[in-house]
Amino acid sequence: MNMDIEPAAHIKSISEYYFSVKLAEVARMNVEGKDIISLAVGAPDRMPSQETIDVLCEAARRPDVHAYQPYTGIPELRRAYADWYKRAYGVDLAQDEVLPLIGSKEGILHISMTFLNFGDAVLVPNPGYPTYTSVSNLLRARVIQYDLKEDNGWQPDFDALEKLDLTGVKLMWVNYPNMPTGANATTSLFEKLVAFGKKHGIIICHDNPYSFILNDSPKSILSVPGARDICIELNSLSKSHNMSGWRMGMMASNPQFVKWVLKAKSNIDSGQFKPMQLAAVAALSNSVSWHAEMNRIYAERRIWAEKIMELLHAGYDKSQVGLFVWGKLPDDVSTSETLVDELLYGARVFITPGSIFGSNGERFIRISLGSSVEKLQEAYNRIKSYINKD
Repeated sequence: MNMDIEPAAHIKSISEYYFSVKLAEVARMNVEGKDIISLAVGAPDRMPSQETIDVLCEAARRPDVHAYQPYTGIPELRRAYADWYKRAYGVDLAQDEVLPLIGSKEGILHISMTFLNFGDAVLVPNPGYPTYTSVSNLLRARVIQYDLKEDNGWQPDFDALEKLDLTGVKLMWVNYPNMPTGANATTSLFEKLVAFGKKHGIIICHDNPYSFILNDSPKSILSVPGARDICIELNSLSKSHNMSGWRMGMMASNPQFVKWVLKAKSNIDSGQFKPMQLAAVAALSNSVSWHAEMNRIYAERRIWAEKIMELLHAGYDKSQVGLFVWGKLPDDVSTSETLVDELLYGARVFITPGSIFGSNGERFIRISLGSSVEKLQEAYNRIKSYINKD
């Protein structure tokens, strides 16, 4: 290997995604026969609806669906996303305000590429999804963290935001229902975010993949009057429709923002496989009862996730929503990563340290509801046996 060759500075500035590294370690331990129970990753373990699968299989047998597809997605899918927003959130979207994506994580990159020049600044929540920071670093943007704190309900402190030097800030990432904390949005919060974005000329990017899980009132920031002038919303079928591996996401905003993002996207990837798009149309018509059954399952799992939190003497908020339980560690635990490694190696259970989401997550851990009740019960028993071994 030529040792004079180095990667670009922006690659040196980021780390490999935590789960990419840690899950590889878990896989090695499983090969060694350790049988690790993973409660870390927020990936549903159930299948999409039967109607979704049937459409995929039937469409894939057709001879006319295997060619390249439009960069904007097929019209049927854009219509289905718009209809879904009307039913779910009460938001009217025209087709040119919707852009299908290969998962909403892709949208974080495309939006950032579209609006950020080198040296522009981005407001990123702490704690928050690590990709907001890593993508900003890849594009040589300046990351300005803003605090989300437990005593403020994990919502932005707008007085503190106004005191920041906002020179050069182009984007602000927000995410409600919040990952990792499970804090829910309010209409008032969305109104404040829209007003803040308009006042300072900052695009508010709302990442919204968790709104249907254990949440009685799904909300879109685009329901605020005038929001789409300054807001972009990302959404996804990964969590809400059990389609994480399908990579079916979307963004919605005003037609000009959509056109600009499409310009970046169309130079990077191509359209999605048409049978998958047609199947996504079917998924977007899932019955109310299908979603209710999924939430019944998640509610059962949450009981056991909460029992694990209590076993670890971690405090948690009963009102949190989404695919995780977020718990605060007791004072006698040194760090979240220390506890996570102790449970991984000692109890053969893998959970997520809050520290990977930012310094404000250091005293917290996160448990995913993406595993069966049986797995959660077994994890509880393993942790209990490990704690009581002495």
